[in-house]
Amino acid sequence: MTVIRLLPPELINQIAAGEVIERPSSVVKELVENSLDAGATRIEVDIEAGGARLIRVRDDGGGIRVDELPLAVASHATSKIGSFDDLEHVASMGFRGEALASVSSVSRFALTSRVRDQDAAFRIEVDGGKLQAARPAQHPSGTSVEVRDLFYNVPARRKFMRAERTEFAHVDDLLKSLALARGSVEFRLSHNGKPVRIWKAARDQQAQLQRVAEVLGDEFPSQSLRIDHAAAGLHLSGWVGLPTASRAQADSQYFYVNGRLVRDRIVAHAVRQAYADVLFHGRHAVFVLYLELDPAGVDVNVHPAKHEVRFREQRLVHDFLFRTLHEALAQTRAGLGTLPVTEAVSMPAQAHPAPMATAYPSAWPSASSQSRLGLGTREEPLADYAALLGPSSFAPVAAAPLPESAEGEAPPLGFAIAQLKSIFVLAENAHGLVLVDMHAAHERITYEKLKSGRVGSNLRSQMLLVPLSLAVSAREAAAAEEHAEALADWGLELSRSGPATIVVRRIPALLEGADVAQLSRDVLSELAQHGSSRRLQELENELLSTMACHGSVRAGRRLTLPEMNALLREMEATERSGQCNHGRPTWVQLSLPELDRLFMRGR
Repeated sequence: MTVIRLLPPELINQIAAGEVIERPSSVVKELVENSLDAGATRIEVDIEAGGARLIRVRDDGGGIRVDELPLAVASHATSKIGSFDDLEHVASMGFRGEALASVSSVSRFALTSRVRDQDAAFRIEVDGGKLQAARPAQHPSGTSVEVRDLFYNVPARRKFMRAERTEFAHVDDLLKSLALARGSVEFRLSHNGKPVRIWKAARDQQAQLQRVAEVLGDEFPSQSLRIDHAAAGLHLSGWVGLPTASRAQADSQYFYVNGRLVRDRIVAHAVRQAYADVLFHGRHAVFVLYLELDPAGVDVNVHPAKHEVRFREQRLVHDFLFRTLHEALAQTRAGLGTLPVTEAVSMPAQAHPAPMATAYPSAWPSASSQSRLGLGTREEPLADYAALLGPSSFAPVAAAPLPESAEGEAPPLGFAIAQLKSIFVLAENAHGLVLVDMHAAHERITYEKLKSGRVGSNLRSQMLLVPLSLAVSAREAAAAEEHAEALADWGLELSRSGPATIVVRRIPALLEGADVAQLSRDVLSELAQHGSSRRLQELENELLSTMACHGSVRAGRRLTLPEMNALLREMEATERSGQCNHGRPTWVQLSLPELDRLFMRGR
């Protein structure tokens, strides 16, 4: 047998590099985060050959004293924590003290730094883990780190590097995410001596939104909602894209916890649930969100590369994110897209947003006139739903009359002028032409009324003829026991009958015919992972959506102008009316400039 022996420091650092340094962009991440921790207001990143030949990061931060330079590249040496209590309250980007030691062990490394009150700068070099003595150098206040010939002494790792263009693309994407994280810092990126990106420091919210637009596209500001909400010691701010601005891939999602970009399943689940009712199947939301909380409430010491975190109050964070985004998206009424985003969607920091009130002259057909015009929700679905909840617990929700407005004010969706092929409603507003899919729009209106009628009503449950025994995990069985009362409110009665066994005795009458075993397992799985579950509500909403579909005005029906105007007014007053129940858009705006371009007017 081989003997047990201590590994040499150089090998220890190279092993650590395997965990922290995956590719050139990993090096850039560690170096730029160090610059941010040093208080830099300007950071320049120079790349050559995709980072394989050179990575240089220069900042104007606080610098490193000459006597501390050797410690800067030593393993587990850091200025950011000094005790376990510091580790419990990490507020800096770095804290492990491994990055520079790891990078210098797999490259030809140089660090030049000058503290503001020093007369001269000093430089140290490390070649393959071998440190040379510090010597004077010329450098302004701040620090420069040069990493040449990455992985030159680890050929196996170098072979895994991709083409120059691919590696630089990773660096570019990383700088974008860091630029979004720190709007007050100026970032510059060049490749092979050519400037590629310049992000000027953002001094206010509008400038920060402009930086967001540079990353996510010029159209994002007009297709996003501003979020700013605080509760229970949590503060969420940023921008979320409208459902119509979704993407086929989840490649435009930036979530920061105390300034750190993270990937977290709790966050992903909460965002996905918030968009569930408005996003088309297979599409992904676009967002830039910043969550701030007490550093003691989040553990950042989970992953070597610090990509993941663990929240100490996972359920609180999940529910806070879901409710904040869910209520913001509820304000996406049809017609809001014609208003500036800052006017239409700003959320107050302390309270839930009030429904947007749109005012109209009394001579216009109001939403409350719908029943007279034959566009009211069909009675059959309502009768079916009332039968499930009990006749005393359900009453159709009548739309409130809309207040009068000032003389000459036009509604967001304008006035109906015609119907096309008995499918689309054409309307004229202040911006040009509005096209409405009348079935999709009325489907959303009916659906929201059904959901409103459900709020505050107790679900009827149905006793199973033969109780169903299910084998589940011990965590899921514990979740069934812990959340039994909440599940009973939804009409689902589960009881723990063993360490890893539950018994299902009742299910919601609305879900008769559902796969009881799969339903129970889905609910318990979410409860065990996230501390909450909306699976029952989602299934119920699916059934209400079906009812709404059958209870809405169908394509092929001829409408009068008053009926069309009533539909437009109801859309303006209904939450989430910009999308139908399946996430498809209900209306489209064609502006006058767009119409002019179609006919080449003005050319």
